[in-house]
Amino acid sequence: MSQSVLLGIARESIQEVLQAQESINREELLKSYPLLCEIVATQVTLYLNGKSRGTSLSELPEHSLLEDVILNAKRAAFQDSNFIPISTSEYLHTSVELILFTADGPISHRDDPILSE
Repeated sequence: MSQSVLLGIARESIQEVLQAQESINREELLKSYPLLCEIVATQVTLYLNGKSRGTSLSELPEHSLLEDVILNAKRAAFQDSNFIPISTSEYLHTSVELILFTADGPISHRDDPILSE
């Protein structure tokens, strides 16, 4: 499973809220990527113009990787008490960083904004 799949799930999670429409096919993802069933703690941080725009961290690994990424992406975008919920225009200019807390140590992935300045 590539980092782009995980970052895509994080992005799609935020888009679900912005578009008020469920679009993540959990069954298909779990069938295609069995690793998403593993219990893994994650952190999702959004960056706008190089500065943090929201973050959410799992304290303990208690959800499947799939559910943890979805949950933390939505929390980072809409429930970080340091920011108002992200708007669509901000989201399009935001990069997403995903950190997986594995037994071998943290693994970090970050993408580019959908639209660049």
